[in-house]
Amino acid sequence: MSRTPFCNSVSVAGIGLRQYKRGAAPEPEQGVLVRAIHDACEDAGFAPEDIDGFVAYGDDHNEPVRLMSDLGTRELRFSTQVWGGGGGGIAAAFGVAAAAIATGQADSVVVFRALVQGNSGRMSAAVMRHHLNDHVIGGGLLAPAQICALRAQRLFEHHNVPLSVAEELVRASYYHGSRNPEATAFGKELDLDLYRNGRRIAEPFRLFDCSRENDGAGALLLTSTARAKDLRRQPIRLLGVANGAAKGWGNLAENDVDYESAGFRPVARRLWRDTGLTPADVDVVQLYENFSAQGVASLIDHGFCTFENVAEVIRFDNLIAPHGKLPVNTSGGNFAHGFVHGIGTAIESVRVLRGESANPVPDAKICLLAGGPGAPTVSSALFGTEDL
Repeated sequence: MSRTPFCNSVSVAGIGLRQYKRGAAPEPEQGVLVRAIHDACEDAGFAPEDIDGFVAYGDDHNEPVRLMSDLGTRELRFSTQVWGGGGGGIAAAFGVAAAAIATGQADSVVVFRALVQGNSGRMSAAVMRHHLNDHVIGGGLLAPAQICALRAQRLFEHHNVPLSVAEELVRASYYHGSRNPEATAFGKELDLDLYRNGRRIAEPFRLFDCSRENDGAGALLLTSTARAKDLRRQPIRLLGVANGAAKGWGNLAENDVDYESAGFRPVARRLWRDTGLTPADVDVVQLYENFSAQGVASLIDHGFCTFENVAEVIRFDNLIAPHGKLPVNTSGGNFAHGFVHGIGTAIESVRVLRGESANPVPDAKICLLAGGPGAPTVSSALFGTEDL
């Protein structure tokens, strides 16, 4: 039996995404976000003024009280943000929103993230506050890529995970992105020679092993499943959420017992336990990939494969829609769709279950959304169709 029954009573009713090349947003960050929220309401057939709750993550700068005049909000009843962890908190935001709705603290909550460089600066600079401290800076680690690179080397060298699996994951993301008109990589499959010879960022990462940064905003409108059934679009139910960190994981001392992990092992165990589902029940995965090796580690942590059989599972033909057994990042993900701190992966979780993805997964009923791997705190969520 599910330990989080409130999740089943809450659904995503509408989605909105505005995305632009970094530095090219036509409006300030708040304006882009308000348009994304209006898009989500239009998608659902829902009046923006009836939104009464907001949840964000990753140090979003847009306080809900400052959105009220633009949205015509009648009453703000609930507003909060998931602390720290960068993109690791993306799925946790849905759990917070669902809890607010299920307990009557709000009726209709928007989960959002906005990022416009001219207002918020570079994402990499913001993330440093959560991933770096004096201990690691003193050792010469000045960027998240360097820390994740060390953990990647542990994955590849100590556990003998072949480097080729990282390439397979990146290639699958670009395959999907090249077929998605909304994606930054539309029309451009990954050039393997360019990938293999790209400039080194931090060994073992080269340029295309790293997510890109974009301007934009995304918004997802959540309400009770009963209410969502009366709106315009097919409700996509929130089946369960788990978030947090294992003992010692969040101390930023870089001496974790499972140093190669993406941090999801205890989170994934709770998610499967609380929902009664298993990796075998998942039809499609939307995976936050900040770096290629962390995406691989995330799939291992969630139980889709092991160190020993990872090359059998994380291979190009198995990861692509429509015929792969485990389609991953059907919009192109953070590598090829675009990167507004991962909110696009949540949007795609809904689209693919509605049958609206640019790379459809036939008869998909359950989608896993995994937050930013390797962050001090991480989170995962499961979404499902109404007829599940």
